[in-house]
Amino acid sequence: MEAILECSICKGSNFDLFLECKDHTVSHETFKIVKCNSCGFVFTNPRPGPDAIGKYYQSEDYISHSNSSKGLFNLLYQQIRRIAIQSKVKLIKSKNPTKRSILDYGSGTGEFLNAMKSEGWNTMGIEPSLQAKEMSIKNYNLDIEEPDSLSKIANENFGVITLWHVLEHVHQLGNTIEQLNRILDKNGILIIAVPNHEAWDANFYKEYWAAYDVPRHLYHFSKNDVIRLFTQLGLKLMEIRPMFFDPFYISLLSEKYLNGKPSYLNAIKAGIATTRAGKIDVTKNSSLIYIFKKNEK
Repeated sequence: MEAILECSICKGSNFDLFLECKDHTVSHETFKIVKCNSCGFVFTNPRPGPDAIGKYYQSEDYISHSNSSKGLFNLLYQQIRRIAIQSKVKLIKSKNPTKRSILDYGSGTGEFLNAMKSEGWNTMGIEPSLQAKEMSIKNYNLDIEEPDSLSKIANENFGVITLWHVLEHVHQLGNTIEQLNRILDKNGILIIAVPNHEAWDANFYKEYWAAYDVPRHLYHFSKNDVIRLFTQLGLKLMEIRPMFFDPFYISLLSEKYLNGKPSYLNAIKAGIATTRAGKIDVTKNSSLIYIFKKNEK
């Protein structure tokens, strides 16, 4: 385990215990989540290092890498993902970027990138999981690279860069977002989707909230955290949107962790409550999509 001595946002060094959560997916170990006393940023600490984290993804229950359709949870995920991908494609096209080229960082098994490729876009994926990378190439013939390749990409190469539920997994947070900003085109669009630990359902389920997903989720972002991270690079926040299906899917998993088995009725109730709260205050949504634009210099 590696201990984090410095906050990734403000560089503070004093942390308090925020929560202790169990890894319900793979190891069943318990991990600590701490909160920075200076800026309030919340993150898993200590955490597995880059060389050790891989084993915590080795499960068919980790659907974005295995692409399994076994069982009701995975089948539900597959159906939701099909709808969500079309929504993502529509969102990106509506922003009218100057370049029809896209990098998906953390591209998983490639379904989203394949949809963009089918729309005539030039695509590239970055994916650390060898299994997911191989599936993307085999199934869709996509161009998928490893994270180390990021530094070799030319400046201002992509009109759109996306990270769909990926930023919370990235060990080298500061360096990664600086590299992404470097390769984003002038007036390019950067889209970040992450869980929101200030959500209604996070407060309701507490340590059983599925989107804490320790130790795979290294960071647990609030709205202010994301805005501060990217605006300090000179990016301009254009819009914040909720992810419609997340309150229901996260609540379903949270019910399973809390009670040992899923309660669909309780999950629907929690999902509705989260959605209603999010309509009043965007920071009560389970997951948020942040759309940034790089200003031409």
